[in-house]
Amino acid sequence: MHDERRRIEERVERLQNQRIKPAIYAAAVPFEVAAWQAPGEPVSFEEAAAAPYEPFAMDTPWGPPWGTTWFRMRGQVPAEFAGRRVEAVIDLGFVGDWPGNQAEALVHLTDGTPLKAVNPLNQYVAIANPATGGEVIDYLVEAASNPDILANDFREPTPLGDVLTAGDKPLYTFKRADIAVLDEDVWHLDLDIQVLRELMLELGEHDPRRHEIAHALDHAMDLLDLDDISGSAAAVREALKPALSKPAHASAHIVSGVGHAHIDSAWLWPIRETKRKTSRTFSNVTSLADEYEEFVFACSQAQQYEWVRDNYPQVWARIQESVKKGQWAPVGGMWVESDGNLPGGEAIARQLVHGKRFFIEHFGIETKGVWLPDSFGYNAAYPQLAKLAGNEWFLTQKISWNQTNTFPHHTFWWEGIDGTRIFTHFPPVDTYNARFSGEEMSRAVRNYAEKGAATRSLAPFGWGDGGGGPTREIMERARRLKDLEGSAKVEVEHPDAFFAKARAEYEDAPVWVGELYLELHRATYTSQARTKQGNRRSEHKLREAELWATTAALHAPGYSYPHEKLDRLWKTVLLHQFHDILPGSSIAWVHREAEAEYARVAEELEALTGEAVTALGGGTARVFNTSPYDRAEVVRDTAGTPVYVEVPASGSAPLTAAAEAPQPVTVQGRVLDNGLVRVEIAEDGTLSSVYDHRAGREVLAGQGNLLRLHTDLPNYWDAWDVDKHYKNRYTDLLDPSEITVADEDPLLGSIRITRPFGNGSTITQTVTVRAGSPRIDFETDIDWHEAEKFLKAGFPVDIRAAHSSAEIQFGHIQRPTHTNTSWEAARFEVSGHRWVHLAEPGYGVAVINDSTYGHDVSRTVREDGGTTTTVRLSLVRAPRIPDPGADQGRHRITYSLLPGATIGDAVAEGYALNLPLRVADAAGEPQPVVSVDGAGVTVEAVKLADDASGDVVVRLYESRGGRAQGVLRTGFPLAGAQVTDLLERPLEDAATDGDSVSVELRPFQILTLRLRRS
Repeated sequence: MHDERRRIEERVERLQNQRIKPAIYAAAVPFEVAAWQAPGEPVSFEEAAAAPYEPFAMDTPWGPPWGTTWFRMRGQVPAEFAGRRVEAVIDLGFVGDWPGNQAEALVHLTDGTPLKAVNPLNQYVAIANPATGGEVIDYLVEAASNPDILANDFREPTPLGDVLTAGDKPLYTFKRADIAVLDEDVWHLDLDIQVLRELMLELGEHDPRRHEIAHALDHAMDLLDLDDISGSAAAVREALKPALSKPAHASAHIVSGVGHAHIDSAWLWPIRETKRKTSRTFSNVTSLADEYEEFVFACSQAQQYEWVRDNYPQVWARIQESVKKGQWAPVGGMWVESDGNLPGGEAIARQLVHGKRFFIEHFGIETKGVWLPDSFGYNAAYPQLAKLAGNEWFLTQKISWNQTNTFPHHTFWWEGIDGTRIFTHFPPVDTYNARFSGEEMSRAVRNYAEKGAATRSLAPFGWGDGGGGPTREIMERARRLKDLEGSAKVEVEHPDAFFAKARAEYEDAPVWVGELYLELHRATYTSQARTKQGNRRSEHKLREAELWATTAALHAPGYSYPHEKLDRLWKTVLLHQFHDILPGSSIAWVHREAEAEYARVAEELEALTGEAVTALGGGTARVFNTSPYDRAEVVRDTAGTPVYVEVPASGSAPLTAAAEAPQPVTVQGRVLDNGLVRVEIAEDGTLSSVYDHRAGREVLAGQGNLLRLHTDLPNYWDAWDVDKHYKNRYTDLLDPSEITVADEDPLLGSIRITRPFGNGSTITQTVTVRAGSPRIDFETDIDWHEAEKFLKAGFPVDIRAAHSSAEIQFGHIQRPTHTNTSWEAARFEVSGHRWVHLAEPGYGVAVINDSTYGHDVSRTVREDGGTTTTVRLSLVRAPRIPDPGADQGRHRITYSLLPGATIGDAVAEGYALNLPLRVADAAGEPQPVVSVDGAGVTVEAVKLADDASGDVVVRLYESRGGRAQGVLRTGFPLAGAQVTDLLERPLEDAATDGDSVSVELRPFQILTLRLRRS
């Protein structure tokens, strides 16, 4: 037989695209359209309904960037359309085919009822099936003219990312608004051909099934009457039935399909637009559920549900009904799909608490899994946190983006730093926006790493990132692929059902230990430094407000714990931990608003903490210590005078000098010395020496606090990525304009260094040594005006460290300092929280920070045989895409060098730097709510129970990586204690003795105690 594949394939492609698709809508009449441009921000339906509308013609430009245009569309179904399926078809002038990053609209009835959204891949609104003829149609359509930020494929900066810079030139040209007949035979024929043709092209050239499909398509095309597509469509479909009805092989891979619509809570659009995106997508999804009884839609992010509940009650009611019918599956159990590395441990706990509670309260459903397909890596505390919140499984997708190494598993047990394991799946389809194309189905089978041991994988299907969701075309593909020879089999089902089946057949799945590091998007640890600083400060201010509010509730008569305010503030912070806000990868508008929100949060939390402290009684100056560790350090009184004080953990003390004064600080030229450490500053402003008096050794093996400015232009994704070649081109900042003594006091000595550089930028650093502490602080004020640059601060230390230890959520992770394998070499930029620790047996050094997350660690061997291990903190970047002004302006960062540090020292000083002592007036001496004895037992949160019962909730963890035993003592009469899950639900009784609770923790174990007051 002659090989006619090329002729057949080209024939089918042309006929489908040029004849069949245009015939899907057989007849159409236009709507009568009028328009009203809403001024400024979006308006309510009521305001839009009362607005004056002007006649509007097709092919007319409309829509300034970020504008809202309301269109009134009126028409009547012609009598000749009777008995047919009639729909409204609307084309706003869509550009490309991505639903989420351009014009979108929500169609309403005149009474305000939202019907359905339209976007490039979902342009219809059902009118009648069958129509009777004469139906009167009257719609109000809210159209958003959101700019296509990706129009230039992220090749150059754009001003469109902020309403303040986007201009007012119309972006779109309205193309179509019709009442049209959907020719169902032609529509189904188009789908039949799509599925067969795509399957054919994925099969091997020697596969008989490929040739069988080709000849079936060729024969069917012979039956297509080019002068009567509609009239011949049924016969063509009948000819294709045998090819579509052959069952799949018995060993065919099974794809569990679940509807999905990834909606970034902000990214290339602001939060206010996401609120509208949710209504559009959720309207479409509930409409689709009415059409396809087998449809199941998985949806995460409780925050988005709340927006719909508050702003679109009719859509909310439809969601509730779909949940009852089992077609809508709340998943994920988090407030938002947060970043997986940067939120603090307590913040991730609250993400899970607030998310799960929302779904329990509003749907009576407790979600079983963590749904995080798109975050940029996942910290190794997640398995324990997920299990403590009552979850059984974890889903991710993004690791498929790895730049260097292919992740070896798709279904596996993920083991966290404490030993907890959770069943995890990583869909081999390599997308969370699947549409069941032939290429996707082939990819899922080809990629699947568990062949021979397991048979099924998950495929989230539906258009996403900016929403859109599943379409009827995708559902039709799923029906055709349910049992089709040559393809994997598709089963549309709830993700819980998939995970139950996957675990049942693969209980002995392999184990992956430690973090799920994404070998890409490493710059998200640093980009938009002010957003990251806002998050870090907010997390610590929330901790502070909760602790002192709890103290006041216990000790101050008449004080009322601010449950509702703290709940609201937590949710604001949790929202901004979304995986395109906190990582710094959103447009300018998003980060401008985030900085303003963090400022409001800080102001309100300061007020709450102030109210709590004041409630304890006024009159005597006291020092308040929010840290979980006792502190003896220098603090400034209200007049600015340094005082050396001793304050208990989570408690307070009078603002009076400690009984035993430490050795004073001396300042001689550029040398600071407090008897514990001596710091020498060179003429170039770097540290030439840091001598540890206690250990009798030099700490540095090179220029300390070396500020290095790198050229930073990644291959793609500017705000997300830092590529390894950034290291090859740099300038060391070694030309200070001024070095002066800033403070000279027996308790505090500091030297100020000013460095102008680059494009008018300046760094002013105050290097400070305090009496009684080996910690050296670098208070850094940066006036930043660089573009495509990356600033790092490096500390080469004379330590042979086999690994570095970096704090993560509720513990720390160790990473090798060598690059023996490609996995280690790929970790050239990594994340950490408050500290990084380097050690050799007998001696260690920590580098601590108050607001940055990215760093790198490397080591070299010197000519003298010694080893230099260098840690470099990432301070600030200057990407231009998607925010051309990212990071420009002022930054204030403090980081510290702590010589002679153990892991325990790093933990304690990390808390101390991030939780400064607070000086305020308070009468009396309220006891700490709780105090703990036991090395390594660390208190992370102290609060009143969320159910307003008055119980005290304390979250502890083991922070050093070893077993720990301790006793928790209460500052109030204790009636009983329970161990609970993260949602404060009892698991078991805790061992109590009077007003104390015995605790025993394995390495990095998290323990939540609920303490009942007498």
